[in-house]
Amino acid sequence: MQALYGFFQSDTKELAKSERELFAGIDKIYDLFIYQLAFMIELRHVATVVMEDAKTKRLPTEDDLNPNLKFIENKFITQLAENIHIQREINNRRISWNNEFELVKKVFNAIKASPEFIEFMNVSDDSYASHRTFALEMFKETIADHELLNHLYEEKNLHWGDDIYIVNPMVVKMIESFKEDAAPDFSLMPLYKDKEEDMLFVKDLFRETAMRNDEIEKMIGDKTKNWEVERIAMMDVLLMKMAITEILHFSSIPVKVTLNEFIEISKMYSTPKSKIFINGILDKIVADLKAGNLLNKMGRGLME
Repeated sequence: MQALYGFFQSDTKELAKSERELFAGIDKIYDLFIYQLAFMIELRHVATVVMEDAKTKRLPTEDDLNPNLKFIENKFITQLAENIHIQREINNRRISWNNEFELVKKVFNAIKASPEFIEFMNVSDDSYASHRTFALEMFKETIADHELLNHLYEEKNLHWGDDIYIVNPMVVKMIESFKEDAAPDFSLMPLYKDKEEDMLFVKDLFRETAMRNDEIEKMIGDKTKNWEVERIAMMDVLLMKMAITEILHFSSIPVKVTLNEFIEISKMYSTPKSKIFINGILDKIVADLKAGNLLNKMGRGLME
């Protein structure tokens, strides 16, 4: 959707260039995924620095001199730090938290004040399961939606404000997938479920929507005679174009699935009334397509 918006707004409308930018943007989502994992590792480093600094205070307390090491020695975070795939991705993608010590420290202080941290540090259960459960709670309750973190990510990449809602469930699933006996080469969750198939879908939806723009715009115009297409919110028109393209050219996707998904997208990216408007226009177009026997659905795509 974002790539098509940029393409239609562009003066040059270079399809190949826009397509390359589309896939580069998708790959950047994985950068954000690795950033979130690297952040959990960095928390351990910052906690270690804070602990060592406390020992050198002018009047250190007993707790300063003999600190509770349970967080620093968290068994799950240790697995993350030792995972060769994470380290490879961190290096290849040039991901670093080295210049963000104060930000990481602020998040760590928020974690230290949380009931999850206090309970973890004080219960006798030292099992791997308890360590992983705490890491999961820490991520969900503090890291996943931390204002300072989100602000930093949006500064790094304008689209990451939206992409974070894709990445955080990925992180949760990955934490849940780790086991105590996971080796250092334990695989990370991939960005694509089926890379070849998913990339082909993205490419085809992008290209078909761009190349059949005039044809599909006319279909929309025929159903919005009381409106000039140019006066309808651009995002509404774009979402309808994508939906109609998917309905016409992706035979294995049921019409109902397409309609539901694009209505959901409209709730996030368009006006409050857009979902009703888009749903109404698409229903009329689908009815015409069915009447003209123009829907070429097969297999799963035949499901109502």
